[in-house]
Amino acid sequence: MPELFINQAHTLGLARARDIAHVWIAQAQADWGMACQRKVGATEDEILFSRTGAKGSLRVCPDRFELRAQLGFLLGSFQPQIEAQIRSNLQALLDQHSGQA
Repeated sequence: MPELFINQAHTLGLARARDIAHVWIAQAQADWGMACQRKVGATEDEILFSRTGAKGSLRVCPDRFELRAQLGFLLGSFQPQIEAQIRSNLQALLDQHSGQA
């Protein structure tokens, strides 16, 4: 199975990273039909997501986001495009929230 790993650093802290993760979940559900489950922790959160042909997790940390995903056979052929889209969406969310206090 093709695998994605995205490690995106940020300087927003955990509270603001959680805000971004909340928006990310809504986008993943609406745009990609993902079923998402959020596990809140004291120092980091984990979002488990899945749909036909893809499953993975997003770790929400005070200083980074770590996304790991496994793609099924059909989606695997689009791995570069999927990875680029996820990176772009995550960066756009970070850019939107970086100027907020």
